[in-house]
Amino acid sequence: MGSTKDGIDSNALVDRAIVATLILPGSGADRAVDPLQEISGLVEAAGAKVVGGLTQRLTKINPRTAFGRGKVSEILDLAKANDATLVVVDHDLSPGQGRNLEKDLGMRVVDRTELILDIFATRAQTNQAKLQVELAQMEYVKTRLKRMWTHLERTEGAVGSRGPGETQLETDRRLVGAKVTSLKRKLKEIENRRHREAVAREYPYTVSLVGYTNSGKSSMLKKLTSADVYIADQLFATLDTRVRYWTLQDTRKVVLADTVGFVRDLPHNLVASFHATLEETINADLLVHLCDASDPDLELNIEAVNDVLQQLDAINIPSLLVLNKWDKVDEQLAIELRHKYPDALYASVHDGFGIDGLDSTVAALVDDWSLHLEIEVPATEGKLLAEFNHHAMIVREHYDESNWVAHISLAPRHWNALRPRLEECGGRFSAASERPHPQ
Repeated sequence: MGSTKDGIDSNALVDRAIVATLILPGSGADRAVDPLQEISGLVEAAGAKVVGGLTQRLTKINPRTAFGRGKVSEILDLAKANDATLVVVDHDLSPGQGRNLEKDLGMRVVDRTELILDIFATRAQTNQAKLQVELAQMEYVKTRLKRMWTHLERTEGAVGSRGPGETQLETDRRLVGAKVTSLKRKLKEIENRRHREAVAREYPYTVSLVGYTNSGKSSMLKKLTSADVYIADQLFATLDTRVRYWTLQDTRKVVLADTVGFVRDLPHNLVASFHATLEETINADLLVHLCDASDPDLELNIEAVNDVLQQLDAINIPSLLVLNKWDKVDEQLAIELRHKYPDALYASVHDGFGIDGLDSTVAALVDDWSLHLEIEVPATEGKLLAEFNHHAMIVREHYDESNWVAHISLAPRHWNALRPRLEECGGRFSAASERPHPQ
């Protein structure tokens, strides 16, 4: 949407934007330390300059313009005083509300979802990311076609209006619908391929970094894996999942994935569109939830990430809360955070504080969540033997007259796939008598 009629044109001169936020009871804005901070950051991430901002506290949204009539006048006055070219509303607007605001203000109005889609459009680099952004844009536009064609008379269903005689509005609806179907098919193919790649990986455990945007996930990925990854102090610097191997201090390797950052009220259609990218999160054995400990809105950010995980049906995956950027936390705040989040780990990618503790904690969790089994596999089952060797950690093994006998440790998800095949071929298994101590 970087160059669409309603979006922010990233190729044009820098827009001068007024940001306006509705504060509704119980909303994130109602509890945020600075209700304008996040939307201002998003506007700057989109390439515009924030020249003013205001808020309005309401018990319910004005159905015509979202804001009250007096506040709309204040927005107009503020925009004129600062030579603004754009108004960005930190709220999702209905097509009618957007149309009425543009009419009253005499300038472009962009809502929260439209802004985030624009940022994603400018950040998308790979074919997959571009397809996902395009799908989200089509889903967004689909509900706003009527606004774009209000000058056309609707003749839907009338004699002579169907087939070749359909209106431009109906033609656009059909074309957008076909495009959405095509994009979903292509992304499903990518998702299936990613799933096959995940299952076929050499190492069985997947740890996924999740967190609020700009919480330091990419820096953590680089620190833990020495990966050469792009790092920027900006919202949504990462859109594509990056997967690397993380060698723990005990020499075991796990898959470490860095995914797109989350924000409050992340558009549902965007979450749905990025389902393929978020596959690493959905299928992870452990989520490392990274937070910026110095952010005044830390609690809101944690809630926002959990909301997205809920949408992905990933909320029940075991998780480890890591309060990052500990070097920016003063002594008093550190005491408060340790009291509020006693089970969290505290770390700083900047100076390396807490990294060893994160490593050892993940290693211990891998052990705790692993299944430790003694198995016997008929020596004639070569393919099954190979898969156990591929997916499990072999603590010790030997062959008797007709079986491969091994003490193994493996992830439950791999055991769920291999157990039926072991039972079908007459193999046996039992709980291991001891836990492994890998060197």
